[in-house]
Amino acid sequence: MKREEMISRLDSHEWDVIVIGGGATGLGIAVDAQTRGYHTVLLEQHDFAKATSSRSTKLVHGGVRYLKQGNIALVSEALRERGLLSRNAPHLVHNLAFVVPRYHWWEGPFYGIGLKLYDLLAGKLNLAPSRQLNREETIARIPNIETAHLLGGTMYYDAQFDDARMALALAQTAADHGAVLVNYMRVVALRRERGRVRGVTAVDEETGRSYDLRARVVINATGIFADEVRRLDDAAADPLLAPSQGVHIVLDRRFQPSETAIMVPQTDDGRVLFVIPWYDRVLVGTTDTPVTQPELEPRPSREEIAFILRNAARYLARDPSPPDILSVFAGQRPLVHAGSAGVQSKLLSREHVVTISDSGLVTVTGGKWTTYRQMAQETVDSALTVGGLPRRPCRTARLPLHGCISGAGQPLAVGVLSVYGADATTVQDFLREDRRRQEPLHPRLPYVCGQVLWAARHEMARTVEDVLARRTRSLLLDARASLEAAPRVAQLLAAELGRDQAWVNAQIAQYRTLAQGYLVEGDD
Repeated sequence: MKREEMISRLDSHEWDVIVIGGGATGLGIAVDAQTRGYHTVLLEQHDFAKATSSRSTKLVHGGVRYLKQGNIALVSEALRERGLLSRNAPHLVHNLAFVVPRYHWWEGPFYGIGLKLYDLLAGKLNLAPSRQLNREETIARIPNIETAHLLGGTMYYDAQFDDARMALALAQTAADHGAVLVNYMRVVALRRERGRVRGVTAVDEETGRSYDLRARVVINATGIFADEVRRLDDAAADPLLAPSQGVHIVLDRRFQPSETAIMVPQTDDGRVLFVIPWYDRVLVGTTDTPVTQPELEPRPSREEIAFILRNAARYLARDPSPPDILSVFAGQRPLVHAGSAGVQSKLLSREHVVTISDSGLVTVTGGKWTTYRQMAQETVDSALTVGGLPRRPCRTARLPLHGCISGAGQPLAVGVLSVYGADATTVQDFLREDRRRQEPLHPRLPYVCGQVLWAARHEMARTVEDVLARRTRSLLLDARASLEAAPRVAQLLAAELGRDQAWVNAQIAQYRTLAQGYLVEGDD
């Protein structure tokens, strides 16, 4: 994908579908609509997956805790989608074993029965059956587990993925099928014809040029910012969302040195907590804190960090402390408003809603990463009538995503190159063309300089943040190391994109400001 080529096609014809928003939902809609044969363009005001969609718990899962709430329909849908995504993107989605530690006799039958129901709901798409572990097996699976009074554990399976790379794979899939996708293209107005929304006005954030685009239907898939776009259509629109903030901390692998995750079944606020191996690090989260206004770069509070450390320490023999945190990140969930004051965010619906305004603006919001495909399918189905488009069946349930390795054999590469899937061989050849491309980006990061060049040439990376936060996951793996790598990344990007030293200096300064929010307070 090349941004210049995408922009050159914007004025090529009237569009069937315009999608506003380049997160999981918007990208899924672009894939669905384009593969049905509708001319589709997606516009993202920042970078793909800039906000919530790159700051998840990195799980493709049914949602064990929703069983406790009795939401069988939500769990069943998510488990089905988990199975489809594992099949359609095996280079990005991997099975992951979870252990729920047992410290009381009654926890064995309680969690055992619940997780057998989890298996049953997954049906033929189940990843592996759950089972009970004795004390020794549990310690072998979780070497850093708190062993005092430990009786054993219950093991079950969900799936893990790289959320930002999955978003990029969706963008590449849509582009492979002919869609146009442009990042840093901000929609500033909705265009109306005879009282109906029939297009948008968008501004290229890099050049300042304005584009007027016409379409049969416009879809608002902007996540936590969905209400802002709805107010471009109707300034008096009532809010749909009650955003909630989730925070994760990233630790060294010594806090969970095996390939098994821990599911902490009960925290101070009644939620579950996950301790997950990810890219040779350990990811721990999440919190659930109501927020009044959506933010593009939310900051974790000291209370949220303390909550995670306190609850993790109850189950870990080696307790993490603030100096152990390599990175801390926050994301805001677009939870659907419950309609009553005082409702706790952890009780708000994780299900999605699709609404159609009087003028025909289609809005989808809510939901979660795992169910993005189902959300996209329902949204496109709803949009067909609005746009008067011919009905065609959805193709995404069995659609391999870009990079999918045919035959479900062994990956073509291991480690961080595995995310390229079928493109890994081409990437490796690109890196071998020049020894400088094989130089490590930073001693504490698993990436090389050539991946910066690849991201700029083929993945529409435009800024230092794009590279360090999403094309690679450097910012999350080690925020301090990413800060130290930023000047080198800026120079590499400047050479690729034809930027001057002033741009380099500005990029380094902007990234420094951003990365400060991923360091624990006092680590600067």
